[in-house]
Amino acid sequence: MSNVKLAVVFYSMGGTNYQLAKWAEAGAKEAGAEVKVLKVQELAPQSVIEGNEVWKSTVDATKDVPVVTSDDVEWADAIIFSTPTRFGNMASQMKQFLDIQGGIWASGKTVNKVVSAMSSAQNPHGGQEATILSLYTSMMHWGAIIASPGYTDPVLFGAGGNPYGTSVTVDQDGKMVEDVEAAVKHQAKRTVTVAEWVKKGNQ
Repeated sequence: MSNVKLAVVFYSMGGTNYQLAKWAEAGAKEAGAEVKVLKVQELAPQSVIEGNEVWKSTVDATKDVPVVTSDDVEWADAIIFSTPTRFGNMASQMKQFLDIQGGIWASGKTVNKVVSAMSSAQNPHGGQEATILSLYTSMMHWGAIIASPGYTDPVLFGAGGNPYGTSVTVDQDGKMVEDVEAAVKHQAKRTVTVAEWVKKGNQ
């Protein structure tokens, strides 16, 4: 059986979700997956980005990361999404990407993709769980198979214990409050494992 193909799709304004995506990549590669790290298209005006040093530096840091396309969704056996919270929902950039996948959805190409999600916010109850659940709602429409971490490993408790997907609090200095690297890697490995089961079952 060929290796699981995993797309890690993120949106990041301050760099947090880019870091989560890189940890997910590392965990998935440890599990033997072929991985692509991809960003969603930035929608904010350049003038707004230029006025925010942190945002501008994140755009610069991710300039060589490819923008995700429908072809990447088709390619992937599994997808891990990582998005910051915007008023308890996913960032509009991520929502836009999901909203324009109607063509492949209508032709059944999103069915049985194994998916998982991660998020961040500026305080512990700032909407991370609601953000992940909002993304999973879209995934149910896709006919995707959600591989949430649940409480499948003690490492999740050290990261705050979010059973829906790893989430992290970012302080005023842009630093992550919880230590989530191990939880992200576990979530990625679990996603790859579930995708292997699905792939094997479909052969």
